[in-house]
This record gives sequence, C-alpha cells and structure tokens, in this order.
Amino acid sequence: MLVRVDPELCKGCGRCAKECPLEAISIVDKKAVITEKCVVCGVCSKVCKYNAVLREESSVPGVIKCTSCPVQCEVKPGFTGACKRYVNTGEKLERNRSLVTKGSSPYPLITGVGAGTAYPCCRPAPHIVQDLRDGVEVVTVVTEAPLSYSGVKVKIDTNYYIGEEGARVRRDGRVVGMVDTEEYGSKMLSIGGANLLTGKDGIIVARTIVDICNGELVKLKVENGATLEIQVGKHPVINGQEDRKMRVGCGSATIGMFARQLAKVVDEAIILDHHVIGLLSEHMAGEEVGLKWSGVIPNARKSTRGRYFGEHGNGWGGTNISDPKQAIAKVDMSVTKAGIKILVTETTGQKAALFTVNEQGEVIEIPMLLEVQAVVDLINANCEEARVSALFVGGTGGSARAGVTTYPIKLSKAVHSGDAKLTIGGADTFVMPGGGINFMVDVEKVVPKAFTWVPTPATVAPVEYTMTKEKYAEIGGHLDEIVDVSTVRKGE
Repeated sequence: MLVRVDPELCKGCGRCAKECPLEAISIVDKKAVITEKCVVCGVCSKVCKYNAVLREESSVPGVIKCTSCPVQCEVKPGFTGACKRYVNTGEKLERNRSLVTKGSSPYPLITGVGAGTAYPCCRPAPHIVQDLRDGVEVVTVVTEAPLSYSGVKVKIDTNYYIGEEGARVRRDGRVVGMVDTEEYGSKMLSIGGANLLTGKDGIIVARTIVDICNGELVKLKVENGATLEIQVGKHPVINGQEDRKMRVGCGSATIGMFARQLAKVVDEAIILDHHVIGLLSEHMAGEEVGLKWSGVIPNARKSTRGRYFGEHGNGWGGTNISDPKQAIAKVDMSVTKAGIKILVTETTGQKAALFTVNEQGEVIEIPMLLEVQAVVDLINANCEEARVSALFVGGTGGSARAGVTTYPIKLSKAVHSGDAKLTIGGADTFVMPGGGINFMVDVEKVVPKAFTWVPTPATVAPVEYTMTKEKYAEIGGHLDEIVDVSTVRKGE
C-alpha cells in the first residue's frame, strides 16, 4: 500500500505534517509530500479536512506488516512503525527497546517495558515468567497494552489562577482535557479519556497523554484562562511566570500555624489566598495568643470568624488583589489606634508589605521591619517546592486480560482481592474499587519513557500482573507459556 496526496485537493495547511508520528510528511511549495518514512498508519487521512490523502495498492520490497495493534503499519527495512516500538531489521520486526526487568516495586519479576504486545488479545502475553521467592513459586505476566480508556491527571502546585473548573484545556488549539477540581494548594487537570481519544482530535490527545507521562514539556491553554507550560517534576510556568513555592496552607491555616510568631511582631496580619483569606486578630488563633480584633476589615467576603473569601485572579496569593494596600478595605477607628502595624502577605511568603494607620485613619505603607520579615521568611521556609506531578489513569479490565488468562473475570477478582498485584512499568498502582480494573499510577515511579501511543488512537502502557503460580493456575492462566525468569533477564 502507498499513500499519496492529491495536489488539487491539498491546501498546504500543514496539519498532516504536524500530526504525523514519524515526521514522514513535508510541505513543499505549499503542498504536502509523503516521504519514504510513511508506514500507512492513517493519521494523515484522519486529520486532513480536505480529503486530499489517497491510498493506492502497491507492492514495496521488504515491507513487513505489523500485527501488534489494529493499525497494522507497513514498515520498510530500517524503519519503525508509527508507535516507534518495532523496527524492520530486514528479516522481521523486532522490539527496539530491551526488556526492562527492574522497576520501583519489588514486584513484578520483570516489567512490561520493552516487552512488546501480543495482538489480537486472544494470544498469550509476550512474556509469562516464574521465579521462586521466599520459597513460593511466583508468576509475572507482562505486555505493553494499548489502552483506549486512559488519561492523565495533572497536579499543578500553584496559587496562580488558571481558569474555572470545567474549562476546556487546549493544545495547539484543540481540546485535550479540562480543568478539574482544585485541591489543597494545587490545580488539577484531567487530560484524555476515552471520549476525547476517540473524538476528532484523538491523535493530539494521545500524544499529549504520552508526552506528559514521559516527562516532556507540554504547552497548554485553558479556555478563558491561563497559558500553561508543564513538565512533570519541574516548576509550573503560568502565563510566563515560574511558580516556585506551594502554599503552606490557606490563609486561615497559615494564621493557625504562625499566630504566635505573628502576634509578637505585628498588631494585624492579612494572609491573602485564593481560597480563604485569614485575618489574624479576629481569628480564634489570634485570640488564643492574646489578640483582640484590631478594627481592620479585609477586602473580602466574610465566611466565619477571621476567615474570608476572596476573588480569584492573577494578584497576590491567587486573588484579584495586585496592590497589597487593596487588601485593607477600611479601618474602624473607633476600635483601632494610630500606629498599629499591619502585615499583608501571601500563604507562600513570597510577597509581603507592611502598613500602619495615621490619626486620620489613612493606611500608609512603611518599610519592612527585620523582625516582621523574619516571620514572613518562616512562612516561606515551611512551603514545599511548587512542581508538576501526574497520575496515569487507565483501565485494563478489557480484552488484554485474555493474554493473561482463559477466564478474564477471575483475573479481575484476583486483582481486587489482592491475590494478583497490578503494576505499571514496575510501579505500584492504586486500583479503584468497584467493577473492572481501573487504576492510577504515579508516572515518576514508572520506568522512564515507558509510554507510547498508537494511531487507533490509544496510549500504550506497560502492564504487569504478579501472583503465586498456584493462583495463576486457579484463574485459568496460560501455564504452558511459563518460562523461568532467568531466560529473559538481561543486564542484572
């Protein structure tokens, strides 16, 4: 099979070239040109809006059709398929990454990274190995499984406002996910999922999932919100600003933790935070250390005693307050006295300003005092580094179970009962309750660069099931396919 582009229909938009997983398309004189790297994976025809991509029957010497997934790439000698896992050596297709045997968990016996894929799923898994551990015969079954039901949960430690919950998240203008819930000191993104993977922009969705899981830098845009530059293990960059500190707690919690130190150096403190703004003297922690309400009223909506709701924004603490003086709405001069010291700071202590009040009740900024800055620095020192982290979320309760057992439901039950341990790329997983085998795994604990994607589209994850040999027999495992682990281990 050959792929060519109809020059009459091609508009030279370049989308096919951008999406091609093998960079097998060039734009020449404003027309797409297919190069010899092409494996007829179908990505270009899926993304072309002008139906300019044509297929023609043709015989190419040395081409081997890959059967590791439904795409069935036609791979020329010396080249790889679209997933970049298999190379045509001139005689056969071979996995071009050595089997990685060790992961971060003591089990499995080997990982699925480099294992290859058995497809269709009715075939036994690529590797089924056994070993003796503490006098018990143990079996691990591994495969690299294409998972349509998959995505990634991205945790961004930041106070910066990124957008409304539920807002769509785009990459290169196309929807790849949405803003999820806001967790304690972090913003969450949900990227991928079956509906987006099977939608019109499934190719870029699959690529985004894999790029994030493999630790690549990814640029995203939240609809009506921020521009994000995220890379697992690195500081997040929001609207071009690198965020280095994760808040120690909300404004109320910060006062609860540092009320004693704050009360020794100021009469009042307003801790700005996008969730809860804290007012020291009114807070119960302030009373606990001997303070009475100062008469200062913060620029926020009151929730409960010493706790206020602010408005999201790009200002201090993720609020809409860009000038710290704006944090003080007014001062009740019937309660307060001239000369009091008012600290305004963030929950990270990265920004701080000191104010006083004159006889007329006017708020005036004064130079920061060393003893006040020391408490701000204490707050900052108790903050963790802001970073991006991610959980790969997938479901392995489908047909890939047939490569493990002839009785798939028994594998599912064994996983939920704890009789079979599911790992991904050698890393421990959290298996969600209920039916099926839905899991989450910290991508930083998985063997590096363990994920890829196929143009079905789906993400490809290294999957391992480990159990006793007795249990494996009980669930209908492929006993005839078991080999000793020493036959596949390399480099240990």
